[in-house]
Amino acid sequence: MPRYRVILVHTTAAAMRGEAVLNRAGLGVKLIPVPRNLSSDCGLAIRIAAQDREQALTVLARERVEIAGVHDME
Repeated sequence: MPRYRVILVHTTAAAMRGEAVLNRAGLGVKLIPVPRNLSSDCGLAIRIAAQDREQALTVLARERVEIAGVHDME
């Protein structure tokens, strides 16, 4: 099982908005630099707990925060 997951977004504004809506939903999130082994248009990614994947994706979709991908991290 992954230790955590990283959500990639297309812009810094999307990363900041994603962090805000996920925090309001009660999820523990953190903005981090995109890991070197991943590629993204934006230099920031949203780190979430591994078990929060489905809830986070639901919240982001509802709030219309477009994501570029979700990656499991060890």
